[in-house]
This record gives sequence, structure tokens and C-alpha cells, in this order.
Amino acid sequence: MRAIQCLEWAGPERLRLADVPVPDPTAGQVRIRVAAAGVNFPDALIVQRKYQVQPPLPFVPGTEVAGTVDAVGPGVSALEPGERVVAFVGIGGFAEFVCAAQEQVAPVPAGVDMTVAAGFTLTYATSQHALAERGRLAAGETLLVLGAGGGVGLAAVELGKLAGARVLAAASSAAKLDAARRAGADELIDYSAGDLREAVRSLTDGRGVDVVYDPVGGAYTAAALRTLAWRGRLLVVGFAAGEIAQIPANALLLREASAIGVYWGEFAKHDPEGNRRLLAQLFAWLAQGRLRPLVSKEYPLAETPQALVDLLARRAVGKLVVRP
Repeated sequence: MRAIQCLEWAGPERLRLADVPVPDPTAGQVRIRVAAAGVNFPDALIVQRKYQVQPPLPFVPGTEVAGTVDAVGPGVSALEPGERVVAFVGIGGFAEFVCAAQEQVAPVPAGVDMTVAAGFTLTYATSQHALAERGRLAAGETLLVLGAGGGVGLAAVELGKLAGARVLAAASSAAKLDAARRAGADELIDYSAGDLREAVRSLTDGRGVDVVYDPVGGAYTAAALRTLAWRGRLLVVGFAAGEIAQIPANALLLREASAIGVYWGEFAKHDPEGNRRLLAQLFAWLAQGRLRPLVSKEYPLAETPQALVDLLARRAVGKLVVRP
């Protein structure tokens, strides 16, 4: 089969298209014929050895896929060949076939496009886990979303509105802010053109926000931390800016605020039943039309390196998807 291989720790432009053996499912696994694979920041970081997971070389990157069950391993009873599924695989997704543990596989409802499904799992599951379970976002509260034009950011905007929150969307370009507006954001902040803290102060009459959703990191984390209201919650989701922020403890103390880590992939491993419930709710909302994922560009498998380069260069609005 064709797959994208990481042969050395380097930027995504060093990835190569290769012919590799089709994997066989082991006990508790299913093999999936990949229809589409989502492109995510962990994919770009892992090949540079900048992510918390560091598989041995060589390996096939690719975190999430949508496709059809092709074969099942021993002990698999809940899934059968021919079923349309999504899977969080961690690595291996940028290929024509991939194997996944049955606990990490969920059905795709009829009528949901596979391209949309491929870019749905990680972004929406991360954002829903963050907002509902870690941040305890409640109706009537105010949510600030950083990186609001990217995949997880747009998901957080939509899910924040579904939760009944007032959503302030912050992003770095007019195109990304427009996407956030179309996703339902109440207010828009261009943090490349002004002071984030002052913009939030103005939009909240000096009160601040109840929850900050931060997939960006770096200097934006420090600024966003100081926008928190009394007992506000800072959700640490990722570091798309490339820098891990240092959070001053006194800023938390003065507001009785909390900094809360969000790692959906580990949550899914530790609580597979809870994750199944989370995914079922998300796919129900998707099927009902209450969520409208934005896939802005599709790439053939051979152009996966370019997709990752575009993501790192922050040229993506919404989600990028690879189609083997």
C-alpha cells in the first residue's frame, strides 16, 4: 500500500511517499481502508520530535481517519467489515490502510460525508471534552477562544454557542475571523492588530471572561490569562504558536482562577466508555445539522507534506484533509 513515511526527525517537507506492507489487525484491532485523514498540529510536531509521543523510526504519521472496516482481528465483536467508521489512531493515518484498537473506533452516521468525518473527531472531541468536562462551561458564561479560525478553534466556537455561552473569537486574520463569525461567534478580536487584554476588557465592561480556550500558547497564553474573571478557567489545549507558556501562579491566586490541562487522546484511552458517549453526542449534533465543520482544502496522499507545511504556516482556515 502507499503511505507517507517519516524516516528522520525533521520538518514535514522531508516526509516521503513509500510502498509499505498492508498491516494485519492483531487481537482487539480492526483494519480500516482509509477514505480520508484529518491533518492536525500533532502530526506536524511528531515528525519533528516536538510532541509528547515519539514513535521509533521509521513510522507513518497521521492521527485520525475515516473509512470502512476492511478486516477484524481476534476478539472483535462490535465491528464488522463494511462498516463506516472514524478512528483516533495516533500514528499511521496517512496511508491507504491503518489498524486501530476497537475502543478507538466509532461509527459514522448515515449521510455524514467521510471527508467531513475525517476532520471531525479530534477537533470536536477535543473541544467538547475541554469545554464541557474540563472547563465546566455553563450557559450565560463568557468564553474566549484563541486561534478561533483553526480546526479546534472553530469547533470551540460552535460548541460554546451550543452550550449557551457568549463567545469572543480571537484570530490573526480577516479570513479566520470571518470563519469564526460564520460559526456563530458573538464578538471578533484581531489579536494581530491590537492588545488582546484591552479588547476583552472593552467587550466585557471590565469583568473579563469565565473560560479561555487556548490551543495557541506562547505570549497569547499570558495575555489571555489576565483576561480571566473571578474564578475563571484557562484551558491549556495546545501550543500552535510553537512556544509553551509559563503560567505565573500569582495571576491564578489573585483571581482564584484555574489553569486546566486538556488532553483528549489520553482521556479517550483512560475512559473509553465516556469517550464513546462524547462521540455519540457529537455525531448526533452533526447529523442534526447543529454542527457545521469547515473543511477548507483537500490534498492527495502524495501532497501530505505540503498540507502539514501549510498548517504550520498558519495558512489553514478550518480543517485540512488528506484523501488517499
